[in-house]
Amino acid sequence: MPVKIILASGSPRRKELLKSLGIEFEIIKPNADEKILNDESPENLCKRLAELKANSINISNKIILAADTIVVIENEILGKPKNRDDAFRMLNLLQGREHKVLTGIALRENNKLISDVEISCVKFRELNQAQIKAYISSGECDDKAGAYAVQGLGSLLIEYIKGDYYNVVGLPLCKFGKMLNNFNITLENLLNA
Repeated sequence: MPVKIILASGSPRRKELLKSLGIEFEIIKPNADEKILNDESPENLCKRLAELKANSINISNKIILAADTIVVIENEILGKPKNRDDAFRMLNLLQGREHKVLTGIALRENNKLISDVEISCVKFRELNQAQIKAYISSGECDDKAGAYAVQGLGSLLIEYIKGDYYNVVGLPLCKFGKMLNNFNITLENLLNA
């Protein structure tokens, strides 16, 4: 019997990652208020938002997968840039430095909800203003946490990654696989679906 998964996300990157696994899924965009609460830690923020997204989908007997990815440098949370000036500010802040990428991931089936957070460290190489502006002009920074995409041109900005590469893309696949075990879905189930 095929595994029934709902991806509660409009992210093309998460869609591509799930497709690469060969898992059957459908997409329903979540309806969740993604504002940051006062004094909320980055870990609590991305976990809470993933849970909100999962809980916003009202479907029974299917596993709902939701995630929220944020970039953090020196306790400043960098979400998606508001505009190109904001993207420049973020990339200038990140250049030459290490930062963290956190993804909250939530799985829900009926009344059962589990969630967790994956953290990876990323270091940007030194960049000058012309390089940052050139990257921004590609448009790749739009709609991306921290104003970059590790799987595209942004890979040219990155000196190293410590941790799960897929987490930096937006969905920690190893953690997702482990979390499926809580719903009695194993690798064997996925391969035989």
